[in-house]
Amino acid sequence: MVRINGEDKDLAGKNLLEYLQETGFDPERVVVERNLEIIPKERLSDVTINDEDEIEVLMFVGGG
Repeated sequence: MVRINGEDKDLAGKNLLEYLQETGFDPERVVVERNLEIIPKERLSDVTINDEDEIEVLMFVGGG
């Protein structure tokens, strides 16, 4: 199991870009942290989600 934004999910084997696209996140508008390491946008398709990973997806929201 993988923990993403506090929820356990069975996603081992997917890459981060696949996960973002399948769940409706815009990769250009989020920051992804895996196991306390920020993953650069250009590496999202190269990073495979593994069992026991802890991932946080943070979205930037405009407002005022």
